[in-house]
Amino acid sequence: MIKDAQFLRFRQFLGEGDTLYLAALKVGMDTKTARKYRHADRLPSESFTPKTWRTREDPFEEIWPELQGRLELNPGLQAKTLFEDLQRRFPGRFPDGQIRSLQRKIKAWRATEGPPKEVFFDQVHTPGELCASDFTCMNDLHVTLAGQPFDHLVYHFVMTYSNWETGTVCFSESFESLSQGLQNALWELGGVPQIHRTDRLTAAVNNLGDRDLFQQHYRALLAHYGLRPQAIQARKANQNGDAEQSHNRFKTAVDQSLMLRGSRDFEDRWVYQQFLSEIFAQKNSGRTERFAEERLRLGDLPTRRIDAWHRRQVRVTQGSTIRIRSNIYSVPSRLIGEHVDVHVMAEYLEVWHGAVLVERMPRLRGCRKHSINYRHVIDWLVRKPGAFAAYRYQDAMFPTSRFRRVYDALLEHTPARTAKDYLRILELAAKESESGVDAVLGRLLEWNVPITPTVVLEHLRHDLGLPRAMEVIVTTLDLSSYDLLLETREDLPLPDQQTCMSL
Repeated sequence: MIKDAQFLRFRQFLGEGDTLYLAALKVGMDTKTARKYRHADRLPSESFTPKTWRTREDPFEEIWPELQGRLELNPGLQAKTLFEDLQRRFPGRFPDGQIRSLQRKIKAWRATEGPPKEVFFDQVHTPGELCASDFTCMNDLHVTLAGQPFDHLVYHFVMTYSNWETGTVCFSESFESLSQGLQNALWELGGVPQIHRTDRLTAAVNNLGDRDLFQQHYRALLAHYGLRPQAIQARKANQNGDAEQSHNRFKTAVDQSLMLRGSRDFEDRWVYQQFLSEIFAQKNSGRTERFAEERLRLGDLPTRRIDAWHRRQVRVTQGSTIRIRSNIYSVPSRLIGEHVDVHVMAEYLEVWHGAVLVERMPRLRGCRKHSINYRHVIDWLVRKPGAFAAYRYQDAMFPTSRFRRVYDALLEHTPARTAKDYLRILELAAKESESGVDAVLGRLLEWNVPITPTVVLEHLRHDLGLPRAMEVIVTTLDLSSYDLLLETREDLPLPDQQTCMSL
C-alpha cells in the first residue's frame, strides 16, 4: 500500500519537472501505480476502502453458529480447544493448518460481538495519602549465607505517589512480620501517610489461626500510627498494583546486582540486609522531587514503636513441650504442668513464668514442625532409657552427625545397652561440653575403638586435654614494669642552657 508520505514526495518530484518514471523510481513506486496517483485529488489514506469481502471460502461457516453458542456460554474457551474438538468429531475435515483461521475468526468475534472486558481505571495519586505493602518470596534468587541456602521473604513497602520504597527481610507472612516491617518502613520514612493498602492478608490470618484476633491486633497497630486500613478484593492483585509491580522491579534489580557482584553468597544476614538497603537507596535516589512533596504531607510519628509481638498462655505438657501455632517446642522439664506466657515475635519465642524469662528460642518456619532441645529432657531420658527407641522426637537427640554415627555403632556392637550408653554420652554433652564430647567422639571414631560413657569421660578430662565447660583461665599480669616509666632518673644530668638553645 502506498503511504501518504510516498504520494506527497512523488507529487513533489513531478512538480520539479521529473518524468513519471523517474519520480516513481525515486519514491519506490511502480510505474502503473504512479500513473494511477498522478492526477489523484486525495491522499492514499483518504482513498482507502475497508475490505468487506472474502477471497476464499470460510471452512467454519457451517459449524460457526454452534461455536458461537459455546463461546457465549463459556467465554474462556480457547480457539485451540474448540479446533481440537472439531478434529475429533469430524475426522479429516479440518487440517492442522486451519487453526489460525479459527483463531482469527474468534478474535474478530470477541472484538465485535463478544462479552465486555474488564476495564482498568487510571488512578490519581495524592502526595502523602496512600502507601501499599505486600510480602514477596525471594527464594528464586538463590541467595546463600555462609554457603547455606537462605529461604526468606521481603516485606515490601511503597508510597504510591513517589514510588519511594523500602523492605524488611522476614520468614513468614505473619502478623509479627507485618508489624515489624510496617513500623520499620514508617520510621525510615519519617512520617505517617493516611491510608495503608494491603491484600486480604489471608496467609497472615491463617498463621495466627484466629481472624478476629488478627483483626484486633492489626487495627490496634494502625490506630497507634493513625493509619486507615484499605484491603483489595479477593484474587484481584491488580488492585494492589503499586506493590505488585514494585515486587517485580525490585527483584529484577536485586538479581542484576547479584550478577554484577559475582556471587550470591553473603557472610551473614546483616551483610545481606545492608546489600538490600543499598539497592533501595539507589532506586529511591531518582525519586527525590516527588518524595519531597510527600514528606510535607505526612503525619507525625508517635512517640514510640508498638511491640511487634503478641502474648499466648499455654500449659506445658507431660512431654515437656508447648504447642505454638501447630509447632512443638521443648521447655525445661521443671515447668511440666505449669502455665507459661509465650511472647510470639517475628523470629523468636520468649517463654515467661510470671516475671521470669525462662527460655528464648528461634521461631520455627512453617507448620507441623518441632524444636526439641535435648538438654530439656536428658535427665529423665537417662532414667527411662527404654523410652528412647520409640521417642517421637528422637531425631532431635543427635546434636551432630558424630552423635548419630556413635549411636549406630553402639546399636551394631552392643544392642542391649545402646540406649543407656548413648544417653549417658548425651548427658555428658549437656552437662560438660557438647563441643568437647563431639571432638572426643570424632577421635574415637577415627581410631575405631569401643565407645562407652566411661571412655568418653576419661578422654574428655584427661587424654585430649580439653577444658571443662565454663572453665576460664585468667593470666596474672605483672604491672610493676610500668612503674619504671613514671620514675625520674636522678642520675641523669640535666641539659645546660646553651644545649637547650642549640636544640
